[in-house]
Amino acid sequence: MARLVFDLDGTLIDSAPDIRVVANSLMDELGAPQLSLKETRRFMGEGVPVFVDRMIRTRELDPCMKPRLVEKFLARYESAVDHTHPYPGVPEALAALAGAGHRLGLCTNKPVGPARAILRHLALEDAFDAIIGGDTLDCRKPNPAPLRAAFDRLDGPCTLQLYIGDSETDAETALRADVPFLLFTEGYRKGQGGMTCQAAFSDFTRLPEIVTTFA
Repeated sequence: MARLVFDLDGTLIDSAPDIRVVANSLMDELGAPQLSLKETRRFMGEGVPVFVDRMIRTRELDPCMKPRLVEKFLARYESAVDHTHPYPGVPEALAALAGAGHRLGLCTNKPVGPARAILRHLALEDAFDAIIGGDTLDCRKPNPAPLRAAFDRLDGPCTLQLYIGDSETDAETALRADVPFLLFTEGYRKGQGGMTCQAAFSDFTRLPEIVTTFA
């Protein structure tokens, strides 16, 4: 049986619309131009502090505002669930993989509170036996420690470990953890190449079959 760890935003769920709502509520308070959906997706992937850094830089805001903006962002993040949805086939793929006996975990740079809140809202939380958020350890991806921690929390027999993600950050994390990486191509990656992966897919209905090829 395999231990399968997933990224969250851009891999299992399209959360950019809700994150944009949070970001633009802050921009409105500052009288700054709103973020587009494209900008929001481009800023995502490395945690809230980096997202806020990118907001500050592109809107030419005072960098001293960062701690307060991060605090406000996090305060609104957990309730931002109204416009997020799973990618097609995700619930069915997770159910099929768990039904085949695989252990499923999550490793995301989203803080663990908002991560659990959105999974609960989408009825996906129970699919995972381990959830590591961006604030679970004192480091975030691409540091490999969070991914290793997610695998370590998945007990039971294991003949294979795989990490499934959508971005350059995920690919680098898997490489540094020395774990095979499966790329979901419809997420938030910044470019179209330059990533090492052992397989790529655009349709989650294919994932259970892809996993069997590594077993």
